[in-house]
Amino acid sequence: TMCQSNTLQGPELHTGKWLQFPQLALRRRLGQLSCMSRPALKLRSWPLTILYYLLPFGALKPLTRVGWRPMSRVALYKSVPTRLLSRAWGRLNQVELPTWLRKPVYSLYIWTFGVNMKEAAVEDLHHYRNLSEFFRRKLKPQVRPVCCVHSVISPSDGKILNFGQVKNCEVEQVKGVTYSLESFLGPRISTEEMHFSQAPPGNSFQQQLVTKEGNELYHCVIYLAPGDYHCFHSPTDWTVSHRRHFPGSLMSVNPGVARWIKELFCHNERVVLTGDWKHGFFSLTAVGATNVGSIRIYFDQDLHTNSPSYSKGSYNDFSFISNNKEGIPMRKGEHLGEFNLGSTIVLIFEAPKDFKFNLKAGQKIRFGEALGSL
Repeated sequence: TMCQSNTLQGPELHTGKWLQFPQLALRRRLGQLSCMSRPALKLRSWPLTILYYLLPFGALKPLTRVGWRPMSRVALYKSVPTRLLSRAWGRLNQVELPTWLRKPVYSLYIWTFGVNMKEAAVEDLHHYRNLSEFFRRKLKPQVRPVCCVHSVISPSDGKILNFGQVKNCEVEQVKGVTYSLESFLGPRISTEEMHFSQAPPGNSFQQQLVTKEGNELYHCVIYLAPGDYHCFHSPTDWTVSHRRHFPGSLMSVNPGVARWIKELFCHNERVVLTGDWKHGFFSLTAVGATNVGSIRIYFDQDLHTNSPSYSKGSYNDFSFISNNKEGIPMRKGEHLGEFNLGSTIVLIFEAPKDFKFNLKAGQKIRFGEALGSL
């Protein structure tokens, strides 16, 4: 019996030790990882996290039992070098395509994203030398009539993600997901650069933007899909006084991602134009996205977006008010700027309390159509 017992224990003991060796080695390796600097640790755990989420049947779940924790999906997505990828995509867009290749390449894009080329000023696909020219194609003037009745129109083609009154200094990027108004626009611009009266310093950021008694602050978020017309226009008659450029990430602004990442619009690169219209404060913000590092404002030649290096949370200001200039006057419907692919435009403006949006969340809208009425 003693012999039987010994013969049974031997292999079991051997197997137990054999199973312990990889666990011990893994614990030792994880201990080394915990001593690393944060950037190095992120670099090392990044590939393992990708495998953790991609491999079927929870193949890497045993790793969690020995102390390893995968990065969250949001943290993983934020670690993707989207600015570098966007610059590479921008370079690729500038490459001139051979004439024989243009039609099949653009036709594939048209079929994938549902582009209506009958609206394009130039329908011949051979006319566009590269992808960038195709993305920035102009429209026939008559296909987007500008609404003359209402004072605020859609600045672009796109999809309405959200709209309404700004409440508690927060704005909804999509239903139920908010971001801070001050984080998005940045600190209030000095009153010397704006045509507004000085608000009491004790007031909230939102109250400081409202310049006339009885007015409210409103917002509207418009998402431009890759197949949409990529230029944007002035949504009303107003004067642009100031430009603030926030270098930042270039994460996708697809509605699905916007529901997933809180304050997405505050993380992404954006160009904030502020000024005034007949009812007070008015702003238009062009938000960059993956492969949309290029945001162009036609009257602002000093603006350069998606630069290789930037300080997180930094921004740079430029004033359009000078000794002989009161700002940049813009007429409703006038060309204002363009994106290199799809992206998002956020309007934040002051209006009387009886202003009403004529919109539904999720609806498609075209440049020139009314957003709301007084």
